[in-house]
Amino acid sequence: MTKFEHIHVVPIGTALGAEIQGVDLSEPLQKETVIEIQKAHAEFGVIFFRDQSLTSQEHLLFARSLGTIDINRFFAPVDGHHEIAEVRKEPTQKFNIGGGWHTDHSYDDSPALGSILLARELPEHGGDTLFASMYAAYDALSDGLKDTLSHLKAVHSSRHVFGPQARLPKDLNNRLQNANDATQDAIHPAVITHPISGRKALYVNPGFTLHFEGWSKEESEPLLSFLYKHASSPEFTCRFHWRKNSIAFWDNRCTWHYALNDYHGELRLMHRITLSGGPLAA
Repeated sequence: MTKFEHIHVVPIGTALGAEIQGVDLSEPLQKETVIEIQKAHAEFGVIFFRDQSLTSQEHLLFARSLGTIDINRFFAPVDGHHEIAEVRKEPTQKFNIGGGWHTDHSYDDSPALGSILLARELPEHGGDTLFASMYAAYDALSDGLKDTLSHLKAVHSSRHVFGPQARLPKDLNNRLQNANDATQDAIHPAVITHPISGRKALYVNPGFTLHFEGWSKEESEPLLSFLYKHASSPEFTCRFHWRKNSIAFWDNRCTWHYALNDYHGELRLMHRITLSGGPLAA
């Protein structure tokens, strides 16, 4: 485990997740602090900050200290801040955004590095987020399956989720936009090497992966179904209970996440900034 000198890191789960304490994100961060936050992010997959009462501008400044902002073309932006996506569920809505295991932007040729989600308004109960470690999921596979996956690539797409054919529930229509931009597919290794940690991570997900390259959907389905069930096993996951002004910063290259939809009749409002990544290598 990495030694940290400029931040206090408290793991919250066995497989992934850590809370970073003693850092005020409303203030400009020293270079050494930023480097250690990036290392903790890569090592633990998702890191959390509590009691960060940030303005939108401070939220953006923190994001820019970590990388380049990737503007999600499908999410409605926060008024006056086009780089911040609004993730909102109104009391009248039944469906939520992110209510299933997935990893963001795997449908892009250069998937997003990760997202910085800030809690603005929360329900009285519920609305937690689950995270799963694709490091741990990969490590627990048999040597034989690891070898098989090392030769495979998978096709990912946004068409069936954000495109005109997605048939979104009516109460999500005003939460998402630009359906006609959901035209791209991407191909990535089924197992990647994380560019910072150097660890192997499983890189398929139930939200956006369609099939293995060169395989039909019917041929791919049994193996993908096994991997999805395996990777979402409780021992590979952690659960984050939100409080107002909490932040979760997850790494899309080595985690999945799942926004629980257990707070019908209440408002949940989150602000999300996504950071650009790069091509993924086996």
